[in-house]
Amino acid sequence: MIVVAEDHEDIRYVLKRSLERAGHRVVAAADGMAALQAIREHRPDLVVTDVDMPHMTGLDLCRAIRADDSLRHIPVVVASGSLMPGDNQAEAAGASATLLKPFVPAQLLALIAQLLPPRVATEG
Repeated sequence: MIVVAEDHEDIRYVLKRSLERAGHRVVAAADGMAALQAIREHRPDLVVTDVDMPHMTGLDLCRAIRADDSLRHIPVVVASGSLMPGDNQAEAAGASATLLKPFVPAQLLALIAQLLPPRVATEG
């Protein structure tokens, strides 16, 4: 299962559909606080988060995941249009990977395949 945190409804929809078509179960959240609640509830295999969101930024979400002993193992992909190439804010917050917007779903799926164990990546 993957939790997607994205405040733009159209981008959230595209991410959710793309991941579902690739065989992943997805829980989508419209802000960082809702995403953290979903992560605590569902214990996903991976998190994809935007940076600029209301209530809690993606970087703060990443820090919250890394600060929780029961969650810190979860890979976090920071997908952002506000970070510049070479910016290490996401890495400093504990992100497993950064994907700069705009990107195509295939780029995200390839990154997820690298971060998830093969059995998790192929489960439906």
